[in-house]
Amino acid sequence: MDTDLVILLAIAAVWLAAGLVVEGLPQLRAARPLRRRTGLLLGLVGSGLAGLAGVLLAGLVQAEPTLADRTSVGLALPAVPAVVVAAVTVRRLRQLWGGAGAFASAPETPAPPALRAAAAHPMIALPVQVTGLVMLPALVTATGLVPLTSPGMIGLVLTVAVLAVGTIGVRHALRHSRLLERAVTVRSRSSRTAGVLHV
Repeated sequence: MDTDLVILLAIAAVWLAAGLVVEGLPQLRAARPLRRRTGLLLGLVGSGLAGLAGVLLAGLVQAEPTLADRTSVGLALPAVPAVVVAAVTVRRLRQLWGGAGAFASAPETPAPPALRAAAAHPMIALPVQVTGLVMLPALVTATGLVPLTSPGMIGLVLTVAVLAVGTIGVRHALRHSRLLERAVTVRSRSSRTAGVLHV
């Protein structure tokens, strides 16, 4: 198997693994596992960004045709959400990791509802999962099974990508809204209880 293809497969596997990890973040009810899983996700995202950037930079620097040259159309798709991951998601993950650390001193300390709502924020899950998803066209192009250079294929890939992004985004927005509403309810109950105790 071509070394370049192996590298691309490894990068795609990292992004797909990150997409699976980020999916389960809001379901973690204890602070310590949430912190551990967020740290793992930070590592996966960092590796995925480094791998993708390395392939794209190699295509710019090297004179002979590289993987980035052969799969330029496919790699242009994950580059866009990867930039969002680097600019937005990494910062949110670091904040979530630090927030979970404040409650993770005991193994079974429950994660506050607000922390779980933050873990479900669409700008954490959506860019990571979209990057993993749109790595697939780059793999298809690299294997040579289906060339994506024709206008018809590019239009089909873009249409599928837009539909997938919309579906994933709506799903994460609904989950975040549900958890945020629960966090607000818990906070208002706590405020009322504190007011009664204070009186």
